[in-house]
Amino acid sequence: MSNPGDADATPITSLRELADFLAQGCRPPSGFTIGTEHEKFGFRPDFSAPPYEPQGIRALLEGMAAADDWEPIVDAGHPIGLKQGSSSVSLEPAGQLELSGAPLATLHETHAEIEAHNALVRRVAGPLGLGFAPLGFHPTLTRAQMPWMPKGRYAIMRRYMPQVGGLGLDMMTRTCTVQVNLDFASEADMVRKLRVSLALQPLATALFANSPFTEGRPNGFLSYRGQIWTDTDPHRTGIQPVFFEDGFGFERYVEWVVDSVPMYFVHRDGRYIDLAGRSFRDFMEGRLADTGAGPATIGDFADHLTTVFTDVRLKRFLEMRGADAGSVGMMVAQSALWVGLLYDDAALAAAEALVHQHHWTEFAALRPLVVKSALQTPWQRGTLRDLAREVVAIARDGLRARARYDAAGQDESVYLQPLEAIVSGGPTQAEAWLDRFHGAWQGDVTRIFQEAAI
Repeated sequence: MSNPGDADATPITSLRELADFLAQGCRPPSGFTIGTEHEKFGFRPDFSAPPYEPQGIRALLEGMAAADDWEPIVDAGHPIGLKQGSSSVSLEPAGQLELSGAPLATLHETHAEIEAHNALVRRVAGPLGLGFAPLGFHPTLTRAQMPWMPKGRYAIMRRYMPQVGGLGLDMMTRTCTVQVNLDFASEADMVRKLRVSLALQPLATALFANSPFTEGRPNGFLSYRGQIWTDTDPHRTGIQPVFFEDGFGFERYVEWVVDSVPMYFVHRDGRYIDLAGRSFRDFMEGRLADTGAGPATIGDFADHLTTVFTDVRLKRFLEMRGADAGSVGMMVAQSALWVGLLYDDAALAAAEALVHQHHWTEFAALRPLVVKSALQTPWQRGTLRDLAREVVAIARDGLRARARYDAAGQDESVYLQPLEAIVSGGPTQAEAWLDRFHGAWQGDVTRIFQEAAI
């Protein structure tokens, strides 16, 4: 969402204006960028979650700001994030630390950015006695044991979430993800990319499954983070039918967002006004005057877009949201998969042809299945691993066609190697951790923190 003071205060006058706001994201393919976001859990020597303060998340943010010239983001007097150019560091509700990376030209830069960020976090967190591990779901702590960060929007969501789903508070406090933000050239290009990537998000959930433990024991899932999203808030999550309707585009998306996605809040004069469950359409048309929110603005709409949690989220770019957080190699592989599929014309056409062999509802039906069986989920006459093998091959061709080389002469397809091992029969991250649990760890899940730590 917009940082305090950064929001566009222009009053909204029409839905067309909001569609035009989204269309401003269109850019020529020569200007396409890659923005990777990734989250990780903090842990202390006793494997508890670090509080905001003392000697916790606030101290980490202040130390990172001092060490590397980041500017603090403040909410009601509390540092709750950092910004530096087009990058930012933010906090999820229980203190999960997130880097929202800069828009970069190549995956080589993405890899370097992640490594540099992790090195900074280690340098500052070490003296505080903190570690950080990217996993899809917290492997040991209960919801009650997770701290809450002092961010105004989270207080509103914390109250509202239990009204619309059974696992929304777990989504907020006990999950971590990795996503990549990608560009589109036109409205038609957006629609193609959105539909292909939405259909294939359940496959991504399977490939990147990394959350097999809950409160110290195997939970029966490979992506429990994926399971959480099946019971969070049906109005704003999943694979929504509107995206596959005839005539879908920016304006139809805006209509859905303002009519079907309930609000959480607006930000006014340094404070959040609770509008949870209210209609953005009513807000736009002045029917929430009794709340003190005033007229709806473009900044309010931009913030409202951040409360859409579909498997692919449309803003002025597309956000791929189906993957569990994982190792550095898997983080970059997630970006590589989607860049390879969507940023080369031939690869996009091949992926589109593959997806069009099935109705979109067949892919949506995979969502509650892959969370348990990942690539072993039945698909056509085989398993989802067969589809994954085809998709990864298309992505590899797309990355090779991009011909972006590093200093060693390697193109970006090198970052697909972890996925190629998995589709060839290797274990997902979750399956590898379960093997460790039943073998070398002798049932001690806390061993995962050091082994998964950045």
